[in-house]
This record gives sequence, C-alpha cells and structure tokens, in this order.
Amino acid sequence: MRSPKDFFRPLAVGAPTPVREVPFRPSRMIHFFDPGNAKMAAKVPSIAPTVDVLLGNLEDAVAADRKEAARTGLVEIAKTTDFGDTQLWTRINSLDSPWALDDLLTLVTEIGDKLDVIMVPKVEGAEDIHYVDRLLAQLEAKAGVRRPILVHAILETATGVANVEEIAGASPRMQGISLGPADLAASRRMKTTRVGGGHPGYLVREDPHGPDGTAPRATFQQDLWHYTLARMVDACAAHGILPYYGPFGDIKDTTACEDQFRNAFLLGCVGAWSLHPVQIGIAKKVFSPEPAEVAWAHKVIGAMGDGTGAVMIDGKMQDDATYKQCQVVVGLADALAARDPELRAAYAAANEE
Repeated sequence: MRSPKDFFRPLAVGAPTPVREVPFRPSRMIHFFDPGNAKMAAKVPSIAPTVDVLLGNLEDAVAADRKEAARTGLVEIAKTTDFGDTQLWTRINSLDSPWALDDLLTLVTEIGDKLDVIMVPKVEGAEDIHYVDRLLAQLEAKAGVRRPILVHAILETATGVANVEEIAGASPRMQGISLGPADLAASRRMKTTRVGGGHPGYLVREDPHGPDGTAPRATFQQDLWHYTLARMVDACAAHGILPYYGPFGDIKDTTACEDQFRNAFLLGCVGAWSLHPVQIGIAKKVFSPEPAEVAWAHKVIGAMGDGTGAVMIDGKMQDDATYKQCQVVVGLADALAARDPELRAAYAAANEE
C-alpha cells in the first residue's frame, strides 16, 4: 500500500506534479462533438466561445470504422483552434476496447498541452483510474507536458456505482464524475430505453379516498436517478471533486431536459452534458444561480459578519449553516461572472436593487 506521503508525487520521472486541489473553472455545459465529422468540426471555432467545455468524443456515437478518423480529427482541431477560456476535453474509448490505448498514446503526445481533462467511460473501480493515472504520467513525461491532464470518470455500471467512493478518491488527477444513465440502465437491467429523464411508469399513487375509496387517485412521477445522483454527489464532495449530470437524450423535449438539469443542480451538480446546441442555453440557464438568489446570498453574508451566531432577515432565521450555503452560491456566481459579461451585469444589477 502506498504511503499517503507519496500520493502527490509524480508517478513517472519527469511528469508534472499532481494538483492538490481541483481547479474550479466554469463547466456548466460539457458540449460533445464528433471530431471526425467534417460539418461538426467546421463549427468548432464558432461554438467554442459559447460553451464552458468542448469535448471531442471518441467513444459512443462514433462507429468502429471511424474511430481513427475521429482521433486524427481531434488532434487537428486542437492544433489549429484557439479555444480562449473554453476548456478542451475528450472522451476516450472504454479501457476494455481495442482503441483506448491508442487514444491515450496519440492524444497525450500530440496535444497534451491543449487537453484539460480526459473523460474515461465505464469506470468500475479505483484500478481503472490507477491504470490511466500511471500511463498518463509516463506519456506526459515523454511528451514534456507541463501540467497534469486531469481525469473524469463516467458512472455507468452497477459495479461503478457500488465503488463510487473509491473511484472519487483514486487519484489526485480526479476532476469529477458524470452520471451515464443509458449504460447504467442497461447494466442494472432497468426497464427503460430512455437516455436520462423520468419514466411515466415510475410513480407513486395517492391513497384511496372518497366514497368507498373509489375516487380518482392522483399519481406523481418519480426520479429514476435520484439515489444514484445523490450518492455520486456525496462521493465527489467528500473527495473535493466535481459532480455532473450526463446526457439527456430527448433533444426535442427541452422542458424535461431543463427539469432534469435543475434537479441535478439543486442536488449539487455543477454542470451537465449538452448533445445538441439547443441544450447549451438550457445548461447555461440552469447551472447559473438566479440573480435574485445571488443578491439574497450577499445580503445574508453581509448581515452575518464573521458567520457565527444567528440573525433574522425579512422574517427568516439565518445562522452559520445558511451562511455556508450562501457562500457556495456567491462563490459560484463570482466564478461564472468572471467568464460571462452578461451574467456579471445581471448579478450587479440585482445587488443594487
């Protein structure tokens, strides 16, 4: 067993020193694109300024005979595009596939200094992260990469959920975890073919009432993913990394997409995947605190002073717990405002009211 003192030492001679704290950068939407698709690739320069994270996808949705083209396309895009403040991520193929090793060998040596995060699908335990961690260190040393590339795991198997806590703490490279509902549903043998979102059959029903208990009984649809998402958020929070909701597959149902994203936001997620440009605005809206909420948080923090004791504001009791909640909201708002001028103006206007 490794000594805790060795946890933050590079795993290869010449590799960059691991980070001690995950840098918080806005990542409200992780926007996926197929780098082997010429039409999508041509849109990258115009889409990049509108998103927090741009992810070149090499795994699902890329056919087996196009894997190499997608990998080559991502290298070309990374070398020729100025991403500004937008992060560049990639999702490699699963570790049990014939493409994952070449994904890492090519991307780290060719564009390692451009890549911020590598998303690893179908992570089932700490051993998967340890494998990627060591290999990345060796490749970074070989290529002279100056900063460590971080790792993001996708939670999409029952085994992965069972081991989510050890996955979250497996390496200093761990940036975050995303929920992958489609593959997870298959792994669990769930009886749904939807990619995220609810299901009309997953419900609770009102108790019998009325004469002889025959009155119509209201039903309320439940959230299939609440338990898994909450457990994932707890694991991420405990290990200082960031939780994300994954894909919402019904592109046309923007209302349900917004609802699912908001559920995740309220539970503690910092962002979600966007699979189509229409979902970019939804994620931006949902994962940015409302100006009125930010103004209220500033008001509470101002009234609480050093954050101890309790005060009454507009008839509501505030104490050290709500003070901490308000600090979370203000911290997120400040980080987002630094990148988004429109949001910065909205927060400033709300604070002046």
